[in-house]
Amino acid sequence: MPESITITDNRTGQSLEIPITDGGVPATEWAKLLPGIWFYDPGFTTTAACASSISYLDGDAGILRYRGYPIEQLAEKSNYLEVAYLLLHGELPTEAQFDDWEHEVTHHTFIHENMRKRFLEGFHYDAHPMGMLVSAVAALSTFYLDAKEIFNPESRDKQVIRLIAKMPTLAAAAHRFSVGMPFVYPDNGLKFAANFLSMMWKTAEFRFEPDPVLTKALDLLFILHADHEQNCSTTAMRVVGSSHSDPYSACSAACAALYGPRHGGANEAVIRMLTSIGSLENVDAFVAEVKQGHGRLQGFGHRVYKNYDPRAKIIKKTADEVFKITGKNPLLDIALKLEDVALNDDYFISRKLYPNVDFYSGLIYQAMGFPLEMFPVLFAIPRTSGWLAHWIEMLDQDSKIARPRQLYTGTDVRNYTPIESR
Repeated sequence: MPESITITDNRTGQSLEIPITDGGVPATEWAKLLPGIWFYDPGFTTTAACASSISYLDGDAGILRYRGYPIEQLAEKSNYLEVAYLLLHGELPTEAQFDDWEHEVTHHTFIHENMRKRFLEGFHYDAHPMGMLVSAVAALSTFYLDAKEIFNPESRDKQVIRLIAKMPTLAAAAHRFSVGMPFVYPDNGLKFAANFLSMMWKTAEFRFEPDPVLTKALDLLFILHADHEQNCSTTAMRVVGSSHSDPYSACSAACAALYGPRHGGANEAVIRMLTSIGSLENVDAFVAEVKQGHGRLQGFGHRVYKNYDPRAKIIKKTADEVFKITGKNPLLDIALKLEDVALNDDYFISRKLYPNVDFYSGLIYQAMGFPLEMFPVLFAIPRTSGWLAHWIEMLDQDSKIARPRQLYTGTDVRNYTPIESR
């Protein structure tokens, strides 16, 4: 017998049985019984605005899967570009498909010289790199006029490759400009993550050779950040994309959402918190203040996860490998003690406040030399593949343009009063 619910309008006594499909109830059925009555759901915490087959998240069980594959398996056995292909195409590539895909991405990493010389260099000398990235991604639409052909499969594929390929180049360029260093061109002889590190850190050497452990760690972080269901930035991508905007403009909107400290700046907040704690001796006092409502435990808890974030477990292992190369981040001991205290305190356990992906990722980024301002930029690079996967899925579904309803709480009708009578 199919699952269903029955709703009753107590004003009229009328009832309606509504089927439960894929864990959801269609609002169109609800509207048949209660026209003009809207769900009031600030933040869309209990509203499914779309149906998607890209990623699956079970917050209570601490599960994350991309196209059905557990994140733990992908983190151990795959690489970022293979995961990007999986998100976009629905299946893991064959060896031949991956070789073609990697070649296409590698050879689309260069940006137009006018973008570099006239656009990026036009920013103020101390511009925030994420602000530069938001603007630069939007500006790409003016360089590729065929991006408007969103229902042309060939054009669409071309824009997807361009965005994934050029995002690291723009990200590194934004950083280099913000610290007064010259632009570094992509090196097509390097893999995706290694190429980004080269564009970030190369100085006078003929060729930058990044440490393989650090390259692998960065690639792993890219995998873990590639997609995460309907988060704020992915929703922004879908909402803007629903107007049939070009992918660069929609992706810029997603970057703008990621720019907010509640989203892409979360791991930066962790570093600032650990820095403010200062030493191991201050951890207990800090936890006591949090429990009294003074301050917040950054990097713990999640909007969806009510269990240990599976990505946090993976990153914690990676941190040890990174610190063997870079030297231990002085904040690590504070982080470990803070985690131990929180995980053994009923106050945090009862509230299901477990470490999330941001708790350790910031420590790794900082140990690798990335400034705090680059943290949201580092988030945007891998999330681009997830954003684009959702954009394509939305177009293939012929989704309606986003247009939420509201509950009007303003003044009732009134007549205009001339200015001299007010």
